[in-house]
Amino acid sequence: MSRVLSLKLQDRVYAEAEEILRTSRKARNAYFNEAINLYNKLWKRKLLKRDLAKESALVAADSMEVLETFERLENELGE
Repeated sequence: MSRVLSLKLQDRVYAEAEEILRTSRKARNAYFNEAINLYNKLWKRKLLKRDLAKESALVAADSMEVLETFERLENELGE
């Protein structure tokens, strides 16, 4: 399914897109669909990175405690 969309582009952005479209011979609709798809993927990665950093911070103390426990056990076994 496709949606009709009306948007305003800055003159510079429009001119750059038109230049690329002339040299690539790609349909304008396909070009903008591809561009928006790539931008969506970029944002999904940014949001995932933010969420992973937040979740990592929540378990950091527990992770350090587990690591220290393993180090103590390793030292005890090594003696």
